[in-house]
Amino acid sequence: MMPYDTSFYSQPRHAVYSVSSLTQHFPEPENIPETGALWVLVMGNGVAIREGQKPQVYADACPLPDGRASGVAEYLGHRGTTPCYAAELPDNGAIPDDRVISGVRELYGRIPDEELAVAAYAVRMIASAKANRICGRCGAKTQPVLFERAKKCPECGLVVYPRISPAIIVRITRNDKILLARSPGFPPELHSVIAGFVEPGETLEHAVCREVREEVGIEIRNLRYFASEPWPFPDSLMIAFTAEHANGEIKIDNNEIVSAGWFDRDNLPRLPAQMSISRALIDHWIKQENFPR
Repeated sequence: MMPYDTSFYSQPRHAVYSVSSLTQHFPEPENIPETGALWVLVMGNGVAIREGQKPQVYADACPLPDGRASGVAEYLGHRGTTPCYAAELPDNGAIPDDRVISGVRELYGRIPDEELAVAAYAVRMIASAKANRICGRCGAKTQPVLFERAKKCPECGLVVYPRISPAIIVRITRNDKILLARSPGFPPELHSVIAGFVEPGETLEHAVCREVREEVGIEIRNLRYFASEPWPFPDSLMIAFTAEHANGEIKIDNNEIVSAGWFDRDNLPRLPAQMSISRALIDHWIKQENFPR
């Protein structure tokens, strides 16, 4: 297994869901400003957008009486000098008249990636705040920590941070072919690269080799880091690698994988959406002129 070699890639990949447009200013404001802030209005797994040729994610004001919707409002960061917040809309259908609810994935390609990332981040932070309202150790109500993104229990002192679930994803090639597999939960005919969650006590490299061995029964070599992507569905951090086939024939597990095979560039199945890091791995391979032998 080779060390990471980031020089293999001439350009860093653009991560669609990276909230690089926001900067965190801590301590965050103790009181939400009445004016001069931007809001992302969240309902469930969607956000309230203003429809039009260019849908608008940001609202100039929270349209609810106390600015806190159903009780959950989260500081997201600053967009330049402007503070940004997420507010949870109540489930009773109280949506602003000029807005409709849209799923985050459905906004891809309709709004700038910067706004897409912030919309996904808002949904994720509201979900995290709701999940951590009560201390999991003693049951007391938690309080915001103004100096970092966390909640703290005033009774037992437990500090809880937003959950991040690390997952690996790997593109495997064999001469001029790529390994693509199909999960039972995929849309019809769709195939992708191998992926899976990192387990406690594992390194990323160990997780890659274990997932490949478990799902398709082969061994790999020349493991190299490719890129990463915060994948907010709901809280994954995808760490992408490339590798080459070392030995073994494909033997699927018939659990997480229902079919798999080696595909060349002229005979590819249905592929993942452009917004995914899995598609970025595949597209990078498609565009390579000199592939590993």
